[in-house]
Amino acid sequence: MDRSSFEVLTERHRRELHVHCYRMLASFDEAEDAVQETFLKAWRGRSGFDGAQFRAWLYRIATNVCLDMLRRSSRRTAGGSPAEVPWLQPYPDPLLDAAAPGDEEPEAVAISRETISLAFLAALQVLPPRQRAALIARDVLGWPPRRATCAGRATASSARSSSTSCGPRPG
Repeated sequence: MDRSSFEVLTERHRRELHVHCYRMLASFDEAEDAVQETFLKAWRGRSGFDGAQFRAWLYRIATNVCLDMLRRSSRRTAGGSPAEVPWLQPYPDPLLDAAAPGDEEPEAVAISRETISLAFLAALQVLPPRQRAALIARDVLGWPPRRATCAGRATASSARSSSTSCGPRPG
């Protein structure tokens, strides 16, 4: 895959990957860093990519980048209170519209905005990073447990059990 083809493929997914990383990290700026790192890792690993499910491959890389960033950081809230998330940054309102689903279905737009809300993100930060990844993959992205397992390197049972009552899965 040449550079221009790679750029076209990755840019198509930039905004949704940024939102995904924002959900994982609760920081707009760190999410941007994570997306850049995701694209860099994808570029370096493109020779090992088999050509199928490019979006899922990028999500898997992005999730692992976020997990690595969380592992390296000194932020610890697992088991704490959602009110104790000092690094939480709001997602800029003008970019929320750009991140909304293109199908313009009111339910899909509402779910998309709800999963970027500060309250949702603060609650996510209380979960350990791998459970957070499984919950996002399962309930926000609507991935089946086995696929959520691959995204967050969690077990299928934890991905299944993480899908509590966070609302309907986008279809």
